Amino acid sequence: MCGIVGYAGSKEVNAILIDGLKKLEYRGYDSAGIALQHDGKLLISKAAGSVADLEKTLTGQENAVTVGIGHTRWATHGRPTDENAHPHSSCCEEIAIVHNGIIENHSALRQWLTEEAGHTFRSETDTEVLAHLIEDYYDGDLLEAMRKAVSRAEGSYALVAISSREPGRLVCARQDSPLIVGLGDGENLIASDIPALLAHTRSTKVLEDGEFASISADGVEIFDADGKPVDKEILEITWDIEAAEKGGYDHFMLKEIMEQPAAVRETLRQRIDSVNGKVTLSELGFTAEELNRLEKIHIIACGTAYHAGLLGKAVIEKIANVSVEADVASEFRYRDPLLLENQIAIVISQSGETADTLAALRLARQKGLKVLAITNVVGSSVSREADEVLYTWAGPEIAVASTKAYLTQLVSLYLVALYLGEARGSIDAETSAGLISGLKSLPAHLKTILSEDSVVKLRDYCDHLSKWDSAFFVGRNLDYPVAMEGALKLKEISYIHAEAYAAGELKHGPLALIVEGIPVIALVTQKAVFDKTLSNIQEVNARGGAVFAITQEGFEEVARQVESVFYLPAIDDLLAPVLSAVPTQLIAYYAALARNSSVDKPRNLAKSVTVE
Repeated sequence: MCGIVGYAGSKEVNAILIDGLKKLEYRGYDSAGIALQHDGKLLISKAAGSVADLEKTLTGQENAVTVGIGHTRWATHGRPTDENAHPHSSCCEEIAIVHNGIIENHSALRQWLTEEAGHTFRSETDTEVLAHLIEDYYDGDLLEAMRKAVSRAEGSYALVAISSREPGRLVCARQDSPLIVGLGDGENLIASDIPALLAHTRSTKVLEDGEFASISADGVEIFDADGKPVDKEILEITWDIEAAEKGGYDHFMLKEIMEQPAAVRETLRQRIDSVNGKVTLSELGFTAEELNRLEKIHIIACGTAYHAGLLGKAVIEKIANVSVEADVASEFRYRDPLLLENQIAIVISQSGETADTLAALRLARQKGLKVLAITNVVGSSVSREADEVLYTWAGPEIAVASTKAYLTQLVSLYLVALYLGEARGSIDAETSAGLISGLKSLPAHLKTILSEDSVVKLRDYCDHLSKWDSAFFVGRNLDYPVAMEGALKLKEISYIHAEAYAAGELKHGPLALIVEGIPVIALVTQKAVFDKTLSNIQEVNARGGAVFAITQEGFEEVARQVESVFYLPAIDDLLAPVLSAVPTQLIAYYAALARNSSVDKPRNLAKSVTVE
C-alpha cells in the first residue's frame, strides 16, 4: 500500500524525492520520509502526517546530494508515528531501507537480532528487522547482504536500500510487491508505481518476484534469485503525464468520473467487429475446445472489483449459459473451493497488485485452472502471472475511491460474456448484435448523464443526504450489485453509514431501521422486477423514508412513487448497470463535499491493497 521512490543521478535529489512521493500520495499513507547519501553519512528525515509536512522539515536543507530514497507509509505494524515512519536504519546508521509489504516472521527475527546478535530497535515496525539483518550480513557488498537478509524473511517486500559506504548506489529486491526501474540519461530511478517516474522517463523495466537490482547514475543491473544477470525488456509507458494530474477539476475523483465516457470507449476500442457484429478479443488465447467444454467460472476480486464481478456473474450466466461463482478474494482460499477440470478463474484488480486477489490467482493455477486477469496496469503482478489478460485501458486512477476502473471492469466483463456466448453458440445473432450496439452507445449515454443539467440534480439531492449519518441503497436483480457499489462509495468518502439491500429483503429486518426522512436510494432499471421493486418502495414510503430513485427514461410510474427521481437514457436492461453506477458515484462525491470530507484520500483507506 505504501509508496517508494529512489534516485541516483546528477540532480539535487530532495525535490525529486518529494515530487515522486507526492505523485504516490493517491496510494494512501500516514507518514513519509527520505534518506540521503551525503559526505560519507546518511541524512534521514521523516515525519508522521503528509508529504507536505515532511517537506517543511527539509526547508533550508537543499544541498548537492544526488542519491536518495523516499517512502510513504500506510501503517500495518505500529502506529503512524515519526519513529515508525520509513526509512529505517541499522544500528550503525550506515544502512537505510524503505519497504512495502509485510514480513510475517518479524517477531522471531526481532528476537534473534536482539538476543543473539545484539541489535537495538527504534520502532514497532516489521520492516526494521530487514535493516538490521542487512547490517548483520554486510561485508562490503550491499546487494549481497540484502540477498542473504531476504532469504531469512517470510512475507512480501519491495525493498530498496542505500549505504553510506557505497556512494552513488541503490539496491533493490522484490517479492509480491511491485517495483519499477526508470531508465534515464545519466540518471536512473526506482519506484513502486509509474506516476513517480513520468516526470523523468517513460522507459522502464519491471522487476519480477525474486529479482534484485543495483542502480547507479551510470546504469542498472538486474539479477535473478541465484545472482545471475537478467536481460529485461524495456517497457515504454504511453500515459500522458497530464493524465496523472487533476486537469482543472477540484478532485481526482471528479476528474475520473468525468473521464468515464472516454475510458469506456478505450475499453471497447478494437474489441468489436462492427462489420460482422461480433466481439473480437484477439488478445485471449482460449481454444474453441476449452470454451465449449467449460462448465464453471470462478470470478474472484475485492471491494469495488468484487461488485463488478457480481454483475459479471449475472451477465455471463445469462449470455454464455455457464455457471459462475463470484467470491471475495480474501475468503476464497479459506473456504476450500472446489476447483475442478473444465473450470476457469477470472480475477479482477485495478492495480494488478491486490494481495488477496494474487493469492487466489495462485491457488487457482496451483489447482490446474486457467486464469484470465482483468486489470488496468500493464506489467502488474496479476497481468504477468495470469494465463490470459484483458486490459481495461482506463488510464491512471488516482482517487482512492474507484470509479472509471470499476466501469471499465464492468464493460470488460460484458465483452467476456459476449465472447463466451458467441464461442459457445449460446446467444443468437440478433441478441448479440443488439447488445453490441448497446455497448457502442455507452460513451454517448455516459456523456448525457454527466452533462451539467444532470449533475445539478444530483448535487441538489445531496444537500438532503449529507445531513444524515445513515442511508440505504436498494435494488433487485441487476440493480442489487449496483446498490452495493453505491453504498460502498458513499461510506468510503462521505463517512455516511450506508447499507445496500436486495429490495425484497426489506421486510425481513431492515424496515425496522426506516424512520421519517431517512434517505433511501432505489435503483429501478429492470423491467422483469419493476412492479415488485415499486412495491418495496411503497413499503419504505409507508414508514416515512425519503426515496430517491434512479431509473430509465420511459419508467414514468416511478416518479409517482418517490420524492425525487433521476432518469438514465433508455437502454437494454442488461446494460443498465453500466449507466446507473454513475449517478451513485456523483451522489457519493457531492455528499462528501457537503460534509467537508477528504474526497481523494479518505481516512484509513489505501488505493492499492498489497497486503492481506
